[in-house]
Amino acid sequence: MTSVEAQIGPAQEPANAPGRAEIPVEGRLGADAVSGSNEFISWGARSDVGLVRGHNEDSFLLRTPLFMVSDGMGGHAAGEVASSIAVETVGEQAPGTADDVLLGASVEAANMAVIEAAEQGIGKPGMGCTATAVLIEKNKMAVAHVGDSRAYVLRQGTLVRVTHDHSYVEELVDSGQITADEARTHPSRSIITRALGSDPDMYADHFSLEVNDGDRIILCSDGLSSMISDAEIESLAVSSVTPQQAADNLVSAALTAGGADNVTVVVIDILNDGIADAARRRLLRRASVVSGVVVALVALSVLLAAALVRSEWFLGVDGTTVGLYRGVSGSFLGIPTYELVGTSSVELSDLPASVQDQLRQGIRVEDEETGREVIDSYHDQINAEKDRAAEIAETARSETDGGEQQ
Repeated sequence: MTSVEAQIGPAQEPANAPGRAEIPVEGRLGADAVSGSNEFISWGARSDVGLVRGHNEDSFLLRTPLFMVSDGMGGHAAGEVASSIAVETVGEQAPGTADDVLLGASVEAANMAVIEAAEQGIGKPGMGCTATAVLIEKNKMAVAHVGDSRAYVLRQGTLVRVTHDHSYVEELVDSGQITADEARTHPSRSIITRALGSDPDMYADHFSLEVNDGDRIILCSDGLSSMISDAEIESLAVSSVTPQQAADNLVSAALTAGGADNVTVVVIDILNDGIADAARRRLLRRASVVSGVVVALVALSVLLAAALVRSEWFLGVDGTTVGLYRGVSGSFLGIPTYELVGTSSVELSDLPASVQDQLRQGIRVEDEETGREVIDSYHDQINAEKDRAAEIAETARSETDGGEQQ
C-alpha cells in the first residue's frame, strides 16, 4: 500500500443522519439482514423478532427481480410455517416478467399451499399469513397483495402507500370512523379480513405501476406500520442513503417505538429503469434506418449514374486520332467516367482547328452507330479535301506546263 492509499483508507459507507437508529439492530438474536444490487436495482432487507414476541413469524423473499414480505399468523410453530410456505410457493410460481395477473395467481397458489399443508398436519390448523409481493422489470412494477403488510413508493421525497390493508381498522378508516393514526393503536388492529390459509376462494389484489430512476420501494410487515406513522417512514426513507440503511433505520425506529411485533422491511432502489437505454436503442435504430436509407440512395444514385454514363456516347481525342467513347467526358473521385470503345484513322491534324477544340472537350453523340457515322463523315470530308487539293494542284501544274510550252 502506498502512503497516499494509507492516508485515504478504504471507502466508507455513508453515515446515517444524526439522531437516527436509537436502538442498534446489528447482532440481535432472531434478526436477519440481506443486501445486494445489480445493474438495474439495489436492495436491502432486515427482519427482527421485536422486543415483545418470543419468535419471528415473518418471512421475506429476495429473488431478484421478485421481492416479498409475509407476516405469519397462528402462534408458535405455525405462523412462521405459513409465511415460509407462502414465500417458497410464490418464489417457485411467480412469472418471469412484471405480469401482475400471474403474480397474483402465484399468491393465490400460495394460499392453497398453506391450506393443504395444514390439512396434512404441517404447522397448525388455522395458520395463515399475509403476502405483499412485487416484481420489477425495468420501469414496470407488478404488485400482488393480501393482508395488512404494505408496499410504499418513495418518489422525489414523497411517500405513497400503494397497497390497501385487508383489515378491520382499514375499513373503519375508509368509512371515516377513525383516522390512520388512530388505526395504529386501535384495539382491533390485529383483525385481518383477508389472508392466506383460511379461504380456498381467496383472491389477491394485483395491479401494475410505473417506476422510474431514483424511486425507492418499501415492503414491510405491520410490525413497522403499526409502530410508526407513514410520516416517520417517509422521513427515515428520505434520510437514509442506501437501501440497507433504510431497512435498518426503519426497523430500529419500530423497536424504539416499542417493538410490539415482529418487524420486516425490504427496501429496493430503482437505479436504471431502462427508459434511457430504450431511447438510445430507438435512436440507434433510427440512425441505422437513416444510414441504410442514405446508403441505399447513394447506391441507387451510383447505379443510376452508372446507367446514365453507360447510355452516353461522345467523340474525343485518342492520342493523335479521333476515338469513340462510351460515358461522360471527365472523372469522379479520380476515376474516369468513360471508356474507349472504337478507334479510327482520322488524324486530328487533318481536321479544322475548331473541330479539334470540340473533340478535346468531347462531342456528344446519340449512340455508337451515330458516332461511327460521324467518324465516317470525317473520313469523307478529309478525303474530299485531299481530292480537291489534288485537283487544284493538278490544275496548277497543267497551267504551268502549258505556259512553258508556249
